Amino acid sequence: MSSSKQQAFAERMAQLQTSIHQACIGSNRAPSSVKLLAVSKLHPVDSIQMAWELGLRNFGENYAQELRDKAATLIGLDGLQWHAIGPVQKKNAKYVAQSAWAFHALDNFGLAEKLSQQRQGEPLRCFVQLNIANEPKKNGISPAQLPAFLHAVSALRGLHICGLSCLPPASEVPEKSRPYFKALATLAHRHQLAELSMGTTQDFHVAIEEGATWVRVGTALFGERTLHETLL
Repeated sequence: MSSSKQQAFAERMAQLQTSIHQACIGSNRAPSSVKLLAVSKLHPVDSIQMAWELGLRNFGENYAQELRDKAATLIGLDGLQWHAIGPVQKKNAKYVAQSAWAFHALDNFGLAEKLSQQRQGEPLRCFVQLNIANEPKKNGISPAQLPAFLHAVSALRGLHICGLSCLPPASEVPEKSRPYFKALATLAHRHQLAELSMGTTQDFHVAIEEGATWVRVGTALFGERTLHETLL
């Protein structure tokens, strides 16, 4: 990795961390209450290693097989924690169960069963993904389904439901995400779930104002993706 590329990344990372810090202070929150999840999907492993060398430890991958391969390649990086953040087919549940520290897109009981069967060691931290705006083509359970889903998943070994996640309708106006973030925070509080995975490059500052504990940022850190996007 060239020194110029590393310097450019370090500058973007510092700018992003400053923005997160300012959003926390503006919301009367401790900066330590919000964690940065670097979305590394479709970025090469040398970019992830560079980010790790600069102090980042949490990386998000959308595709289970890409997660599997990167985890195997970078197994020697101390403290690195992998987060699966995209939908997972049941046949690929084993890769998430074996490699991920957390899963941010649990919305299917059958998948939860597969993860439970495959998980060894400490429980897999899971965020239940809600289709908070009831969009017909988006993954996630409806808010009305949440109580029954939480009850059913609670009986499975190897999984720990730590919070909720959502992706609001796409918009170039960050403020339009606020009502969805607010609704997710209300549901998390109602069900005594401490973690909220919400907010991306576009709207993370709004998510922080509404209680996000994890914000998922990719492009603002790594720039444009360099690998071809395929369904793995």
